[in-house]
Amino acid sequence: MNVSDSQRLASELERLGHQAALQPDEADIFVINTCVVRQSAEDKAYGRLLELQALKQQQPDKIIGVMGCLVGVRDPLALRKKLPHVDVFMPPSEPTPMVDFLLDRSAETAALEREAITRQQRDAIQDGTLILPDHEMGTLITAHVPVVYGCSHACAFCIIPFRRGIERSRSVGEIVTHVRSLALQGVREITLLGQIVDRYGKDVPDGPDLADLLRTVHEIAEETGLERIRFLTSHPNWMTDKLLDTVAELPRVMPHIEVPVQAGDDEVLRRMKRGYTTGDYRRLIANIRSRIPDVAIHTDIIVGFPGETQEQFQGTVDLLAELKLDKAHLARYSPRPNTLSDRTMPDDVPEEEKKRRHQILDDLQAEIVSAINQRYLGQTIPVLVEDFHKGKWRGRTPQNKLVFFQDSADWRGKVVDVEITWTGPWSMQGRLPVTEKTPPSLIVLAR
Repeated sequence: MNVSDSQRLASELERLGHQAALQPDEADIFVINTCVVRQSAEDKAYGRLLELQALKQQQPDKIIGVMGCLVGVRDPLALRKKLPHVDVFMPPSEPTPMVDFLLDRSAETAALEREAITRQQRDAIQDGTLILPDHEMGTLITAHVPVVYGCSHACAFCIIPFRRGIERSRSVGEIVTHVRSLALQGVREITLLGQIVDRYGKDVPDGPDLADLLRTVHEIAEETGLERIRFLTSHPNWMTDKLLDTVAELPRVMPHIEVPVQAGDDEVLRRMKRGYTTGDYRRLIANIRSRIPDVAIHTDIIVGFPGETQEQFQGTVDLLAELKLDKAHLARYSPRPNTLSDRTMPDDVPEEEKKRRHQILDDLQAEIVSAINQRYLGQTIPVLVEDFHKGKWRGRTPQNKLVFFQDSADWRGKVVDVEITWTGPWSMQGRLPVTEKTPPSLIVLAR
């Protein structure tokens, strides 16, 4: 979500005549786009802002902005007092405060011209058009498209509803304009985003749901040459058979599902306010696999939630070992202000124990994914090539698995069949198979 927001802001700044600095020290405008899902991310944001405070003292003309969840959706009065050197505070997904600040700051812009530019900016923001920043134009192969902002399902540990507000679904027309503009600028894969993306349209009476939206976006993909469509993140309570059947039916929607479980114990899930049991989750995974051939399933897990016993943690270990999912995003619990868990549950699992549990799951998942990926050895798989990295082309399979291969041709942005020659837990290596279009290097004929 933050990557998409940053692109949107950069696009608006370039419309005003600014351009991206090659090095941070060369910039006149600094924007820190923040995440506060975990304490470590918030600490990192504050650390960078303190560095910029010294810069601001030395060069007062530098413009400093803060964007994202550190600002939140409410007036950041306390944050303004804490960070007096910051010029502009922007809520998540809202670049207009910086645009307005720069327009008001320009003494050379006449009032009428400024009004026209401001109207142009607001119209572009509202209709969903995104012109990619110059430094990404023609090189960005994958991009993110937010479809629903905020969240109305307040899990006990999650700060998102407090910082990004309640759910707000974007209109189908706005999303289509966004997707089409990206495709026409060379993007080959888009990911539809939401804190709970399956709840798209739930805030609109008789509105379309995510399955309906996927069909519309799929039509745009066929028109524009957009190769692949993904979506994340899902929630077990809102993943319907209609959605799963739509994924299975539409060829440009990838067989890749992100559906967090968070814990493998029913009591922990109850205190997390997740709204399902481990039995429910097992049945969902079985249903996904039965409806979508060759699907890859990713999950999220939090270790060390308040009150999590060793026995309850073992339930998570057992669940992960049983389900054998393609990826597990692991996190150590950290209390976030204003959340239910922070207000009512002591953070009683020691940090060292959290690290130990995290490592156990990390090691287990490495074994699981190694075994899953080994099945691809010798297979030829379509890979969408994203970039050239350390002497090799890098791309992803329909299941979102990372593949590297070497070749002298330019494959950026193309889908190429790659024969898998080596597999590991986090990536695979391959080669282009010899075809009738690739002549052998030497043929000897003898009589």
